Order: sequence, then structure tokens, then C-alpha cells
Amino acid sequence: MDFLIITGLSGAGKTHAIHALEDIGFYCVDNIPTKLIPIFYNLCQKSTDQSMEKVAVVVDIRGENFLDGSFKIIEQLKNSDKNYKILFLDARDNVLIRRFKETRRKHPLSENYNGSIEKAVQFEREILTSIKNRADYLIDTSFLSPAQLKERLSSLFLIDSSNALMVTCMSFGFKYGIPTEADLVFDVRCLPNPYYIEEMRDLTGLDGTVHDYVMKWEQTDGFIKRIVSLIDYMLPLYCNEGKSQLVIAIGCTGGHHRSVVLTQFLYDYLQGKKYHTLVNHRDINKH
Repeated sequence: MDFLIITGLSGAGKTHAIHALEDIGFYCVDNIPTKLIPIFYNLCQKSTDQSMEKVAVVVDIRGENFLDGSFKIIEQLKNSDKNYKILFLDARDNVLIRRFKETRRKHPLSENYNGSIEKAVQFEREILTSIKNRADYLIDTSFLSPAQLKERLSSLFLIDSSNALMVTCMSFGFKYGIPTEADLVFDVRCLPNPYYIEEMRDLTGLDGTVHDYVMKWEQTDGFIKRIVSLIDYMLPLYCNEGKSQLVIAIGCTGGHHRSVVLTQFLYDYLQGKKYHTLVNHRDINKH
């Protein structure tokens, strides 16, 4: 049985996540009391119903005694050798605040701060730090539409999540911020930049002309040799440690050219090595 605990910041997309997981065959329960999780887990495990082979439950600050109970329950599951994973959904503070204002929904903690969404978000982030650090999967939804979130979840969970390391190769632009879910970050702003060549400025790293330009340099060749050597060494170690998800982020200035070329190269390389791999060019369409 695949048992997934979904949690994260209010407004980060947990509702969209359970809808997406339902679409790919998960039995989902929203806002389950934390103290019922072990009981529900045992019922699902004993069930002969095939719909219970993949189960996802959402727990968050809406639940009674969430702060006191969630960490104890997670430890209890761990100590009982229960097979479960934690998915944590995050987003930037300004994005969360904007989402609450646009939808005119009330943050669950805002009444504690005289209606201040900003203070409620900051406090919630602080109290969720421990469980975020324990998460097997971390997705930052700041730049994701519901459709893109569904695609990410489908890529993660359409296979047997118990025995696979999902490697996400992500390109990004430093001008838009480093991805918060990144485990490894590489900066390729030191490589020759096709942006300064007029005919390439409006192209991306997915275009052959830009690809050939970035890849022709000795500096790029040196970078590739070193990153491939490092990744070849580290991925088996992550697999041996039972890590479920690894996000490798490669950044350039705007996330259009150099980072896209090298992220795509790394994705193709890992695909050739038979790793379960996803590519995400986060900022390729930003201007």
C-alpha cells in the first residue's frame, strides 16, 4: 500500500493536490484528525478493496490539535515500521497572501492576528518547519498552475513510489529566485551568454541554435564533465539512503538560455541511465 500524508502551507494547493491524486487512482481523505491516522492506516492495510492500494490523507492546521498531534503521529507511524511518505506543499509568502486576497478566503490563523494574512502566513511557516524538514517530497507551487501541479504529481506517483528515486531537473532564472525545493543548485551564469547575440535573444535553450552555441564552448564542456561526475557519484548514495525525490536546479540570469540547455542535457543523460526523471523549465516563458 502507498500511504501519502499531504500537508503544507494554507493556500499552497493541497485541495488541488488531492483532486489530482484522485484522478490518478488515489483514495483521498481531506482534513483527517491526526489522531485517526494510525487507525485509518490499519483499516486501509487490512482492506481487500483495490481502491485502498494508494491512499492520501491531508492534515494541516485546520485539524484539532494539529500542532501537538501531527509530530507524535508521524513518529508513531515511523516506530511501527509503517510504509508512508510525506508530501509538503509550499509557496512564497507573497504568493500565498495574493491567493488569499484574490479568492477572498480567510486564512485559518488570521483571526489570531487581527485579520493579518501576512502574520498568519509567517507564523504558520514557522510552526511547519519541522514537518517540512521531514518531508519526502517538497513542491513549491509559487509558479505552478493547477494543471502543472497535476502533471508534477502524476510524474511522481504514477509509478510505485516506494522503490523509486524521482529526479527533477529544473532550470530557473536567478532574477526570479532560487527554487525553494531544490536539493542541489548549480550556477551557470559563468558560461558565455547567447542573450547578447541579437538573433538568439528571443529564443530559448530548446532551440537548436541556442543549444549549439552554449554547448560549443570549452567552459561548457568542463562544466558538463564535472557535473556528470558528481551526479554519477551522488545518485546511488541518495538511492541507498531511501530518498524519494531529488531536485537538481540549474540557474542562469533569466532562465531562458544557458540553464535550459544544460538542464535538458542532464535530463537526457539521466534518462539514458534509466533514472525516473522529470524536467521542468520553470522560468522559460517569463519575460
